[in-house]
Amino acid sequence: MAMPTHIVAVSGIVESEQGQVLLVKTKHGGWVCPGGQVEAGENLMDALIREIKEESGIDVMVSHLFGVFSNTGTHKWHDGVTDVPTKVMLDFVCKPLGGELCTSEETSDCRWIEKDKVLDMVTAPAVRARYQAYLDFNGRTSYMEYVTKPNFEVKLKRTI
Repeated sequence: MAMPTHIVAVSGIVESEQGQVLLVKTKHGGWVCPGGQVEAGENLMDALIREIKEESGIDVMVSHLFGVFSNTGTHKWHDGVTDVPTKVMLDFVCKPLGGELCTSEETSDCRWIEKDKVLDMVTAPAVRARYQAYLDFNGRTSYMEYVTKPNFEVKLKRTI
């Protein structure tokens, strides 16, 4: 039996005391909330803190989980050759602790955006759906299964 392969990723909605949210602009994904893949042997919180720092220069404290998302589709990576496996993403709310906004090898821009203006900037349907889950958070965690290729399609959506 072949062992299943999934990418585990984390993302953070970083909320400032002024009611703004941190966005980063990536080379392939446009404007998104910072985050990325959990490395082997790394726990989810450490991975999220590392990814946000790497992509934006901001130090954070992880507050709470608001969503679990599964991209159950497989597709080719940007190189057109490499198969991208299914992905499980855990999305958290975070609070900034310090640091200086800066770009990285993965990001071309980063900025604080008013919470109600974020969807004006985010174009990727999956990222928009995950941000909407944050806006709709009522204490119950969102779960959503979707595919992004060839078109974005929600397969299952509920709270848990």
